[in-house]
Amino acid sequence: MVLYTSPFPNSFLSVLHSFSWGLIFPCYWLADRLVGSFVPTTYEKRQRADDPCYFHALCIIITTPIYLALLVASLPFALIGFLLWSPLQSARRPYIYSRLKDKNRANGATLLTEWKAAGSGKSFCFGSANVCLLPDSLARFNNVFNTQARAKEIGRRIRNGASRPQIKIYIDSPTNTSISAASFSSLVSPQAGDNRTVNAGIKRTTSMEYKGDNCGSNNGEENREDKGGSGEPHEGEENTCIVRINGEENGHMSDTETDTVNGQARASGPADPSLEGDAEISKTPNHKQKEGDSGSLDSCSASRESLVKVRVGDGTVDQSTVNNKLLYKASIMKKTSVRKKKHTDETFDHEISAFFPANLDFLCLQEVFDKRAAEKLKEQLHHYFEYIVYDVGVYSCHGCCSFKFVNSGLLFASRYPVMDAAYHCYPNGRGMDSLASKGALFLKVQVGSTPQDQRIVGYISCTHLQAIAGDTTVRCEQLDMLQDWLSEFRKSTSSSSTANPEELVAFDVLCGDLNFDNCSSEDKLEQQHSLFTHYKDPCRVGPGEDKPWAIGTLLDPEGLYDDEVCTPDNLQKVLESEEGRKGYLVYPTSKNHSSSQKGRKASLKGNGRRIDYMLYTEEGLYLEWKVEVEEFSFITQLAGLTDHLPVAMRLMVSTGEDDP
Repeated sequence: MVLYTSPFPNSFLSVLHSFSWGLIFPCYWLADRLVGSFVPTTYEKRQRADDPCYFHALCIIITTPIYLALLVASLPFALIGFLLWSPLQSARRPYIYSRLKDKNRANGATLLTEWKAAGSGKSFCFGSANVCLLPDSLARFNNVFNTQARAKEIGRRIRNGASRPQIKIYIDSPTNTSISAASFSSLVSPQAGDNRTVNAGIKRTTSMEYKGDNCGSNNGEENREDKGGSGEPHEGEENTCIVRINGEENGHMSDTETDTVNGQARASGPADPSLEGDAEISKTPNHKQKEGDSGSLDSCSASRESLVKVRVGDGTVDQSTVNNKLLYKASIMKKTSVRKKKHTDETFDHEISAFFPANLDFLCLQEVFDKRAAEKLKEQLHHYFEYIVYDVGVYSCHGCCSFKFVNSGLLFASRYPVMDAAYHCYPNGRGMDSLASKGALFLKVQVGSTPQDQRIVGYISCTHLQAIAGDTTVRCEQLDMLQDWLSEFRKSTSSSSTANPEELVAFDVLCGDLNFDNCSSEDKLEQQHSLFTHYKDPCRVGPGEDKPWAIGTLLDPEGLYDDEVCTPDNLQKVLESEEGRKGYLVYPTSKNHSSSQKGRKASLKGNGRRIDYMLYTEEGLYLEWKVEVEEFSFITQLAGLTDHLPVAMRLMVSTGEDDP
């Protein structure tokens, strides 16, 4: 299958499209600004409440007539542009495939050589987030604004979080089973080759902030050399460093140890400027970096909590080497905020994390509707992801029953090469959703090859269902279509047979914003859909019942700019408590309670509305391999930038073979 690298088949149509959009854009921009000036966010309302001169009201009075006059003047040009633009959409391709052109930063081909299916297995990490990148006037109805700046900051935070190496922290303590509530846990059990590094006790791993010489590349030669000196890890464990915390009571280090490591961290070299990014400095709360906010991973200051000593292999690492390469920033065993793993019967680890997982392999985003914002987001993500599929969807009347003003809002980013891609539009959208070409994006990626030159591939699907409450029937129909399209895509892209397999399928993952939860009585039909008999939800016990540790992913828009939750660390701490979740997550509607979420003390069902899903299936995979969830995370790194919590899942593909 040919991947489309441009929206039109030839340059003439591209130029004509650009010309027509150039005629439309002034009218679009003026209308967006005009409407947006009358839809303030809660942050702007608080600012205006402190303005005794009513300066903003005066600005609106002055600018509104100007905007109206310019809008009327631009309408004839917009009409001409629309008459050119609309028929061109019949020739438009359903997506744009972008590959990083800078060969110095490209590493997709290198990744393919790392897994030959000869070891014990490999892990893959998937992320999904609804980023609410609508035109600014529409985004304000969700209490977020400044779409262009938000897009750049979202991309910067994601790539900075994912660029961190996976740090293993082994905690030796016979009395304490707690893990840090302020750091991201990758929580991979140590391998047999690593046992010499760990004494008997509780074994947990944590990713910490990392700044070193190779922040921009996850697969540098120096990183691989360092990794080689610490035993034989899993093939999927890239940029892994092993950290050991000796087992004092409650896992705390002594003051002497803490002071020593703090001094070593301060002696570290400067961070790689490529990780700092060039994000705009905005005065809005969405982008300000407060003291102690590690959401962007750009601060070189020491952590508020203890730093840990580093020990790799049998001996202690030369501290001068560590100082030259690593700056660790971790929150280990914070006395005032310790989260215990209560659900010991769970087969995988789970947490609320302030960061996107280290070594994130695949990212699926929803609501990237604004084209200019999509370009800014793509530019930032290309610092980490080599392959990106964006501007997914159809426009005008092409491909769907009703007129589409915006695309599907789906975006996919990958560190591994994309082999095939396909998009389908849901034809049954209603209300405001019918104006967007919501649908499903299906992708096939290559993640390795066997010694016999068989390709190892994986399937990833991303979707966004009908959003309007009460449209249960519409969503069920869309789930039916989704299952059919999934089956068709697998059949159309498979190049092997059972007798002579040319490809080995390692995983099949489905993610996205499904706009229904697993605790609302109004969503019973969706909860019982047959999709969940084929795909597994790691957070779900059964229809209408989530696992106790699963939390909602829909934030209450009214509280986005509260000091308690406006930074990743603060939001993480709030969501760790039941009372905090009741105050800042959206819960299922109830006749017995008011619609306001803030300060609610009543007993509510579940832990909030979890409408963002990460699903996987074991059907259709290579029979001799086994797929298991290694960890699941709810992520707060985009605090103040969107009204959804991103989710991430790490899958371990076990080949059943011993390490060579």
